[in-house]
Amino acid sequence: MPSTFASSALVPPGLAADLIQIVLCLALLVAIAAPLGVYMAKVFSGELTFFARAERALLAPAGVRPKAEQHWSTYAFSLLAFNAAGFVVLYLVLRAQNLLPLNPRGFAGLPPHLAFDTAVSFVTNTNWQSYGGETTLSNFSQMVGLTTQNFVSAASGMAVAAAVARGLASRQVRSIGNFWTDLVRAILYVLLPLSIVVALALVWLGVPQTLDASATATTLEGAKQTIALGPVASQVAIKQLGTNGGGFFNVNSAHPFENPTAISNLIEWLAILVIPVAFCFTYGRMVGDRRQGRALFVAMGLMLVASIGAIYAAEHAGNPLLAGLVDPAAGNMEGKEVRFGVVGSALWAAATTAASNGSVNAMHDSLTPLGGLVAMLQIQLGEVVFGGVGVGLTGMLLFVVLTVFLAGLMVGRTPEYLGKKIEAREVKLAALTLLIMPIGVLGFAALAIATGHAQTAVQDAGPHGLSELLYAYSSATGNNGSAFAGFGAATPWHDTWLGLAMLLGRFGYIVPILAIAGSLAAKKTTPASAGTFPTHGALFVGLLIATILIVGALTFFPVLALGPIAEQVSILAGHTF
Repeated sequence: MPSTFASSALVPPGLAADLIQIVLCLALLVAIAAPLGVYMAKVFSGELTFFARAERALLAPAGVRPKAEQHWSTYAFSLLAFNAAGFVVLYLVLRAQNLLPLNPRGFAGLPPHLAFDTAVSFVTNTNWQSYGGETTLSNFSQMVGLTTQNFVSAASGMAVAAAVARGLASRQVRSIGNFWTDLVRAILYVLLPLSIVVALALVWLGVPQTLDASATATTLEGAKQTIALGPVASQVAIKQLGTNGGGFFNVNSAHPFENPTAISNLIEWLAILVIPVAFCFTYGRMVGDRRQGRALFVAMGLMLVASIGAIYAAEHAGNPLLAGLVDPAAGNMEGKEVRFGVVGSALWAAATTAASNGSVNAMHDSLTPLGGLVAMLQIQLGEVVFGGVGVGLTGMLLFVVLTVFLAGLMVGRTPEYLGKKIEAREVKLAALTLLIMPIGVLGFAALAIATGHAQTAVQDAGPHGLSELLYAYSSATGNNGSAFAGFGAATPWHDTWLGLAMLLGRFGYIVPILAIAGSLAAKKTTPASAGTFPTHGALFVGLLIATILIVGALTFFPVLALGPIAEQVSILAGHTF
């Protein structure tokens, strides 16, 4: 029997079902993320010790004392050194792939520019892929190279968030924790257990997990077809949970071996967002004021809901140029899987660009101009709508610093956050860090245009071609990894510059936010007074969102007007470029 909501004259039955699906998905996400956030707070506070022996076994050979505190600069150096070593190891694995085991299809080593781009991509948690995984990489490269980096790059981001929370919660100390301890705890207590559960669920649903290179099938016409196989489920689990996004197959989670059913689609969608959302609740507990975490959750959540609604509305409306050729009730199904439809694709597109994941279950190059605009803009905002695991929270805290500074100017007193005075050092670091996205996106894209490398890489002329270029450099600088796949990035120029954009976007954010955390950790806490601007109420949430949109969105408005906005206007006018 149809529900009262679905049969309402005000809401068409199909739209009602889609809205119910969106609401149920979001409710399930919060129901899982909230207790996970409490659990992670206990992990990073050292309250849980059931893996203590494993921690010591991993840290002792390296001479690390788990409880030894580090100054923010030492913490940052440890993180940079670890990631640099990871880059070197992964680069060598990719270059020497033909000499290493578990290469049943005999793939050659990657050329230098592609190995550089791929190694940087996975070390920075971007997982941008200028190659087809099933036709380029061996099982060894996929497992030992990429999947390993999926774990440790995600754990590095989680460690940074934990260190920043400690810095904000501490009083007059010079340390923010121990990077090596945070790294190991993130893997042992969070990423590894969750990945095992998700991987087993995916195997149960039909995702392959084997060392066999391929299977041979006979088609209905009697021809032989070779179907690529491999250790897929284990990589998909951590690519989603760690907001990595790099697929085993070229078409990522649109491939039926990565994402075969609606149930697997729900599991993988939840995995994209669950840790970033949980970090809001972790943060509130670690700083000793749960209201602060809830305020960030509400701000991020409102922007995510708006993004889902905007993408869904754009894709559901379809392309007016195709009126009379396709059923308008189906919406824009170009580049989408029938088993997911418009609503499943819109949910995923919003989540993967909000959470800096980058995996796709539909082709973003086939989104409507407004749908693609929303996805691109979420990346350009700088990982503030939940963002990548850990680093999304820290990206939002940069805007918090800027917001309380503006609020302080409004009330005519020194801005404060969590009882700490926000002074010139913190504001300058935050403001300089927020310039990274414009430099990586606008600067590097302009360089590609000026040298002619952009024109030879785009698939389409006119505004959509500009959108392809902008999306590529937004995705790289924002450490997202998704793409308008018509953009031909597999060239020495783009592999190199996209790699540099990824490095800038990852470590150009992490180091300054650690410096801010270290600076605030050394300050004393002052009690709240009548003039203190509260940072946990609706007014602050509204001001925070406004600051993000004004500072972040308006930075890119002129170039977006030449790309997706111009394309949408041309479609409404009834012609294409």
